[in-house]
Amino acid sequence: MSFRKGVLIILKKPHMSREFCYIPATLFLALGAALMTKADFGLSAVVAPAYLLSQIFGISFGTAEYCLQGLLVIAVCLIVRRFRPTYLLSFVSAFLYGMVLDGMIWLLSLTGPWNVPVRLCMMVVGLVLSSLGVAFFFKTYLAPGAYELFVKEISLRYRLNMGRFKVIYDLSSCLVAVILSLAIFQSFFDHGIGVGTLLVALVNGLVIGLFSGWLDRTFEFFDRFDLAKYFESREE
Repeated sequence: MSFRKGVLIILKKPHMSREFCYIPATLFLALGAALMTKADFGLSAVVAPAYLLSQIFGISFGTAEYCLQGLLVIAVCLIVRRFRPTYLLSFVSAFLYGMVLDGMIWLLSLTGPWNVPVRLCMMVVGLVLSSLGVAFFFKTYLAPGAYELFVKEISLRYRLNMGRFKVIYDLSSCLVAVILSLAIFQSFFDHGIGVGTLLVALVNGLVIGLFSGWLDRTFEFFDRFDLAKYFESREE
């Protein structure tokens, strides 16, 4: 609200459907990962294993992403001992993300080599965009990628603290990436692991929280379709 010449003016927040949030979430996540890949100072611990697999098997980063996430969807079914059709939609989300990621990486490859100052700037921009993408995913009920599905479903199934389990999952992903890097490339830092990985681990949660709060203050979110009940899991 604000006052102008003694008249009370009610400022309404613009509306945004939770279904629409899925689009910027996917685009920002993919562009952020592509920028950090191009910057080559290290990726987030969550996606580093997929990047390493792409280097090992000579496939694109996006392809490695949706293949690994497909395995995670299968792991969710086995661990929680149930199957839901929405789990398949998480793989669809992973596939779309992987395709967009490869497209972004290809577009950035047309820019030629970056010098160190530009790489540093783009690493920070990539981190910010990735965090904004995750914040948008928090606002949509549509199926997230398998990383988020894994944390969410296992936490609900075994009544674990989701925040703590997310930290454990991220640390485990980082450990897997380090082991793969040491075993295949005899290198601790390189192939997706670097100072950027540490930076993301330190500030990613804070930046996501800031963006999530900003979105809540800026937009009024609503459901355009009555579909949330088919996607939102509840404790049993």
